[in-house]
This record gives sequence, C-alpha cells and structure tokens, in this order.
Amino acid sequence: MKEIFTTEAPEAIGPYSQGIVVNNIFYSSGQIPLTPEGEIVEGSIEEQTHQVFNNLKAVLKEAGASLDTVVKATVFIKDMDTFPTVNEIYGYYFNEHQPARSCVEVARLPKDVLVEIEVIALVK
Repeated sequence: MKEIFTTEAPEAIGPYSQGIVVNNIFYSSGQIPLTPEGEIVEGSIEEQTHQVFNNLKAVLKEAGASLDTVVKATVFIKDMDTFPTVNEIYGYYFNEHQPARSCVEVARLPKDVLVEIEVIALVK
C-alpha cells in the first residue's frame, strides 16, 4: 500500500490519508470543499462542488491517476434538492468519460459542508 499526500489538496482532518494506492487502484478519502490551506469554501453548492473537484484532481494527480481513470464515484450531498446543480457540475468534469456513480443525501457532512465526493481510480 502507498499512502498519497499532496499539498495541492487539504490535509486530512483526522486519522486518515488523502488516499491509498493498492495494486494500481487509487482509493480517495472523501473530499470536501476545503482549500489546500484548510479553509472552508463558504459559498454556494456550485462553489463548493468546484472546490471538491479541484481537490480530487490534485490527489488523483499525486496518485498517478486522473478524472479520466476514475471507475467509481460516490457523491454525498446535504440536500437532494441540490442534486440537479451538483449533477450539472459533475457532468462538466465527467463529460466524455462517465464512471459508475452513487449519490446519496446525508443528514450531515464534516464541517457542515454541502457536498463530499470520493473516487476509486486506476493508476496509469
């Protein structure tokens, strides 16, 4: 197992890593809308979702993967009414390549953010 760490994404806020590579597969921890400096993006669901994707791209790159190699994504949202907006932004990042996905509404997310996404990807 190889632990992934990059300063281009926020550090883990608990006893876990940004992600792990095992046998050419990258498993990310859930990314929330924190800047690499650890500040919460307090904006709209749009702003928060774009920050989550910035974080995902950074940890994927460090792992030797990319959005193009994601095989599965899990999206956690605080309010299912925001699904159309999150889905539109998700489609911006996954436009041609469309990995398997689950999306669930949850009662609460870390730091009371609106969205969290985790991915599984092949390492190039």
